[in-house]
Amino acid sequence: MKTASALFAVLLALAPAPSIAQDNWPAKPVRIIVPSAPGGGTDIYARLLAFGLADSLKQQFVVDNRPGGNAMIGAEAVARSAPDGYTLLVSASPALVLNPILYKKLPYDADRDFAPVSAGVVSPLIFVVHPSVPARTLAELVALGRKEPGKLAYGSAQLTSATSLGVQILEYVSGARFNQIPYKGLGQSFQNLLSGQIAFMLSDFPIALTHIRSGKVIPLAATHRTKVLPNVPTTEEAGFPIGDVTASFMVTAPAGTPVPVVQRLNGEINRLMKGAMAEKLESHLLIPVFGSPEDFAARLKKQRAMWAEAIAKLGIKVE
Repeated sequence: MKTASALFAVLLALAPAPSIAQDNWPAKPVRIIVPSAPGGGTDIYARLLAFGLADSLKQQFVVDNRPGGNAMIGAEAVARSAPDGYTLLVSASPALVLNPILYKKLPYDADRDFAPVSAGVVSPLIFVVHPSVPARTLAELVALGRKEPGKLAYGSAQLTSATSLGVQILEYVSGARFNQIPYKGLGQSFQNLLSGQIAFMLSDFPIALTHIRSGKVIPLAATHRTKVLPNVPTTEEAGFPIGDVTASFMVTAPAGTPVPVVQRLNGEINRLMKGAMAEKLESHLLIPVFGSPEDFAARLKKQRAMWAEAIAKLGIKVE
């Protein structure tokens, strides 16, 4: 009996005490890694989220941009981080949806290395051109891409982003050909569009709206009908259906992050998106996706299956 008691005492001393850490979480600043450059929709959502979580949880949430490698650099950093609730990933679809389909080898496993937290938000995409481009409709842009294949350059947020694949789908359904210039983030790409160094983009709404309203870029067609731009047709209405292409900005943590922390984060994010963040999200045309971590995990699988089918059909490959 004495030996058993002594053994129990030793085991108790050696056992981790996650409940204490979880009860006190967050006891120090939380880092939010964004695997793209500042200025795009992912970064905008991450900063809105950081501000909201800092206010509600009374702790700092710091955005850390880690662009490069088609979102692999930032995603790998999170995958290799301690699963203690103090590192999060706010990413668009390349990191966890598209890269696993397009690359045979990744420095992380999208299923094994991450814990789904929240599906976050989605945003429609919109084709916009520099005013110097002689196209005021999507059909006119396509005509230019047919007449002189590869002449018109477009920017994208990484090779494996929805902003890249959406244009490739347009090429497939229209027969037009364009010249892709990939960037480390949509913010960098948009700056080159504003200066006229590239001709057009398929952009998410958070970064495009301000410049559309100022007349610095011209909207041609959006992937979904929106109230903010009621006179802009959808790509299907414009004659070129490219499917349900949207930007998705999601929240994950390193695999093994304590379940109570994941659940608390999920609950806080859902609550913020329904309340304190709702007006700001709407102004950026960021549409909340509510649900549990399990709902998000199922959504990820569905998104991968949809894109895998589309990518196989189109024969899209990353060199």
